[in-house]
Amino acid sequence: MKASKASATALPNLKKNSRRAQILGNWELYLFMLPAVLYFLIFHYAPMYGIQIAFKNFVPSKGILGSPWVGFDHFERFFNSYYFWDLIWNTFSISFYELALGFPLPIILALAFNEVRNGKFKKTVQTVTYAPHFISIVVMAGMIITFLSPSSGIIIMLINALGFEAPQFLTDPAWFKTMYVLSGVWQSTGWGTIIYLAALSGVDPQQHEAAIMDGASRFKRMLHINLPTILPTITIMLILNMGNILGVGYEKILLLQNSLNLESSDVISTYVYRAGLVDAQYSFSTAVGLFNSVINVILLVAVNWIARRTSENSLW
Repeated sequence: MKASKASATALPNLKKNSRRAQILGNWELYLFMLPAVLYFLIFHYAPMYGIQIAFKNFVPSKGILGSPWVGFDHFERFFNSYYFWDLIWNTFSISFYELALGFPLPIILALAFNEVRNGKFKKTVQTVTYAPHFISIVVMAGMIITFLSPSSGIIIMLINALGFEAPQFLTDPAWFKTMYVLSGVWQSTGWGTIIYLAALSGVDPQQHEAAIMDGASRFKRMLHINLPTILPTITIMLILNMGNILGVGYEKILLLQNSLNLESSDVISTYVYRAGLVDAQYSFSTAVGLFNSVINVILLVAVNWIARRTSENSLW
């Protein structure tokens, strides 16, 4: 009986000692990991303490702890507002529009790059497609406004020279989403191919050799060998994109937004910016931002669950 008790207490101690020995034996790896852990703790987890002001009537002079609780009043105010469904529709429509165009294009481009055999031509095209990624949002917005200016925009002048009536891209609400999405796709597509090109480097050359012996064309080899190889990467990237479906940034939209296109350009992030920073409604804007984050988490978990049930690839 005493022996069994001794063995029961010795087992956890043995596990602790082995874990401690493993950490000490790989202390360099844990040291390298420490800055990343500190970054997330300081800049991502510590600020979550302030989420509670979404349930309070925050008064800066009283501080977070001294401000009175109001429960879900701010959420109810947002849900019952006349602009709620407009914000939801604009945010979802821009996100899905961008996902429908921007998600498959890097995959297609990576598959095309992988088939190019001329090294100099391949590097040149890759550089040209990657370059827009390094243009800042402010410069990108300035380029869009300059090119689409009704009076002096080069694209407007070109359309008029061809005998067509140029649309009012900057002021017409019907054109804002297309203008925003296409410019974003142009800027990010080339950079997005890097992940898929890295995944394509893991394709076994023997599979291509066997397929060539069987008479498979280049297109069939790309379809039946290359594409299935990067399918797990595609699934993971799709899950991550769906988890950020409401994460439309406010910077570029604010730079392109005006009173004429506000009908289709106002999204949740721009509304949070105006309510929180411009109008100083800190609690209300925090509640709207928290609602946005909760929806993103729900979408992430749901899409990951669907991916896990329908395939062998998922985040967890």
